[in-house]
Amino acid sequence: MSNFLKSLVLASFMTISMNAQSAELKVGYVQVDKILQDAPQTAESGKKLEKEFSPRTQELDRMSKQIKDLETALDKEGLTISETERRNKERDVQNLKIEFQRKQRELREDINLRKNEELGTLQDRINKAVQSVSETEGYDLVVYSGVAYASKKIDITDKVLKLLGKK
Repeated sequence: MSNFLKSLVLASFMTISMNAQSAELKVGYVQVDKILQDAPQTAESGKKLEKEFSPRTQELDRMSKQIKDLETALDKEGLTISETERRNKERDVQNLKIEFQRKQRELREDINLRKNEELGTLQDRINKAVQSVSETEGYDLVVYSGVAYASKKIDITDKVLKLLGKK
């Protein structure tokens, strides 16, 4: 965070506290990393992604075994087959390895895209839960992680987690 932005935030807090002389300002703090780790939706999302990509992962496992089996067979019969046949088999193994790497890369990219989609959905739910807890309990200001210090008495993370647990 730039010094200008830090100064602006500090000035805003000072202005809010000065204006709240007659009224008590209720401030809350939320640990987003703890919510992302502990929210039941995080585990559900992980299981959903695992199930979604399981067939492709299993296909890659089969391809890996096939490559190893072909290499082992080539090593065993390498001296007993013709040079042309050996080169053809080596080329087949190399082509299979290239296809395996391509499929592996595509799977990684697809998993990352889906993880980001799921994370976006979860972040929307977290924001709604924070807003709900904040409004229900009368908070004037709630800040997320990235705060230099926050007292335990203003930490509403567990309340947000509880609300997220209701589904």
